[in-house]
Amino acid sequence: MFKKVYEKVKHYISENLEELIFILGFYVFLTYPLPYYILTSGGTIDVSNRVEISDSYEQKGSFNLAYVNELKGTLPTYLLSFVIPDWTLYTQEDYAIDETEDATDVTKRDQLLLKESLQNSTKVAYEAAGKDFKIKKTSYYIYYVEDFVKDYADIRVGDEIISYDDNKLTDIDAYRTYVNSKKVQEEITITIKRDNKTLKTKLKVYEEDGSKYTGIMVSQIYDYETDPEITFKFHQNESGSSGGLTLALAIYNKLTKEDITKGLKIVGTGTIESDGSVGEIGGVEYKLQGAVKAKADIFIVPQGDNYNTAKKLKEEKNYKITLIEATTFEETLEKLKNYKK
Repeated sequence: MFKKVYEKVKHYISENLEELIFILGFYVFLTYPLPYYILTSGGTIDVSNRVEISDSYEQKGSFNLAYVNELKGTLPTYLLSFVIPDWTLYTQEDYAIDETEDATDVTKRDQLLLKESLQNSTKVAYEAAGKDFKIKKTSYYIYYVEDFVKDYADIRVGDEIISYDDNKLTDIDAYRTYVNSKKVQEEITITIKRDNKTLKTKLKVYEEDGSKYTGIMVSQIYDYETDPEITFKFHQNESGSSGGLTLALAIYNKLTKEDITKGLKIVGTGTIESDGSVGEIGGVEYKLQGAVKAKADIFIVPQGDNYNTAKKLKEEKNYKITLIEATTFEETLEKLKNYKK
């Protein structure tokens, strides 16, 4: 039986070899990965699909996150980016901190940026609404690894640091003080957690401009205990910090009786810091296009170049959408409260 099947397959391949080679080559042409990303017009996500708060107030309108569609670089998308006006080509280096980083480093860091965004949004919104929250747990993750460290240490972006030598990591300043107490080239044993596995590696102490360091940057992530309780439901492939301001506004609106949406569809973008300050983001033109396509009434955009770019595009395309320039959370909140349809 097996011999008959083998002979049939062998005969089919010999009879259709050229066609099979063409199909294989065409498949490779369509799917072969290149170190590029292509940004195109994005869309919106209703925050209510990502944030749940117990005992929250109802709202008539909606807050929506703005996102950019990102296509993986392949030969077809690479070539089409030179033809289609609204497609912008970016190299992998545009996303990386240095040339030694790969796509995994970028992805892991973007996931950390989302965690930072969620913690900042929660803190800012609960403080503004006068609701209780406290730090339940603090975690420390590798945000960046110097290229020379990668030559000898098994440590990666996204690893969680548990301890250094015999000391549990509970304070970044304490870690820096410990590093400065060591001699140059002395080794520190770092215990990390990666994919639910505990690993150990060693980092050497270096010195530059009078300060000692181990060649890593660490991100401090807080897990808050809140009243009322908040739950985030982001997907595994969602990351980045650009939705921070919108998340903070949406959380605040769920915590307070006054509905600041006023029945409108509000789309926003912009990072947020723990003090409520708003930062700029990338791809603002694509996010505005996505907001217009989604028939939003208001587009909230960070001050500076982001706002200027959005305003220019709105005028050029004659978009019927209101732009709100954001500097801080409190200022943006006041603009929404005072907004008249």
